[in-house]
Amino acid sequence: MRALVTGAAGFIASHLVERLVSDGCTVRAFVRYNSRTDVGHLRWLADELFDNVEIFYGDLRDQATVARAMADVHVVYHLGALISIPYSYLNPVEVVETNIIGTLNVLMAAREHKDIRIVHTSTSEVYGTAQYAPIDEAHPLRGQSPYSASKIGADKLVESFIRSYGVAAVTVRPFNAYGPRQSGRAVIPSIIVQALRSDRIRLGNLSPTRDFTYVGDLVDGFARAGNAEGLVGDVINLGNGREISIQDLVQIIVELVGRELPVEAEESRVRPDDSEVFRLIADNTRAGETLGWQPAVSFREGLRRTIDWIGDHPEQYPDREQFV
Repeated sequence: MRALVTGAAGFIASHLVERLVSDGCTVRAFVRYNSRTDVGHLRWLADELFDNVEIFYGDLRDQATVARAMADVHVVYHLGALISIPYSYLNPVEVVETNIIGTLNVLMAAREHKDIRIVHTSTSEVYGTAQYAPIDEAHPLRGQSPYSASKIGADKLVESFIRSYGVAAVTVRPFNAYGPRQSGRAVIPSIIVQALRSDRIRLGNLSPTRDFTYVGDLVDGFARAGNAEGLVGDVINLGNGREISIQDLVQIIVELVGRELPVEAEESRVRPDDSEVFRLIADNTRAGETLGWQPAVSFREGLRRTIDWIGDHPEQYPDREQFV
């Protein structure tokens, strides 16, 4: 199988590239070009895996480039996006252009090649605060940040191209990911870095709950979605089905690190009132039925692996703020 992975330099996508190459796939990794020709998190792949990855530099907002990248592939795992919610408050135009126009360009190319399967990446943020729990795929969508609105727009474009042009696409909707390589701006690495180095933990709102899924489990779901028969038009949640508050998350991490630290809520880190998503918890029934997927890594084991990785790679987590 020949696969294209967009956003391949990112956290989840780099793990997916690693998984696909290990499974024997031929992988083309779409990476946004910069003057350093930086391959991002792909640099963590073992040499024997990296040597079998074709790096393709480009920008998802360029339709011709996306079309070239999709030539001669069987499946496109579309993970390329700007994902930071704080950044979306500051630069909503760039976020919309990347997340919506980038997805449109993938779909336009797929329209010309009906034998290509698209595995489109959504996010649990499209649900907003849970109106009922656990959240299944029929839950209403609610844009509570420019980021989540851009992903709702991308999801609806995928739906429209399936209905209008017969594009073979399935949407995978991960809940909160965590694991080795994740950016220090994400909540779990942020807590871990502070727990390892600081005399206190500084965070935003401590009361929201989230459903965290280990990155290895998530990429297993993506790989299954790329290989399973049927599924065209399906939307599939990938989440553990368990929620934890940020306050309780801190307590588990400091326990695993072996320190007792005070926790401070900082106003500068709090989302605008109407933009905060207070509760996310997945109903993963459909993933089990359609993909045979279930999370395999326990939360504490996943946290231990993440703590160990961050401890072994301190240079990746500078002390300066990584808020956005």
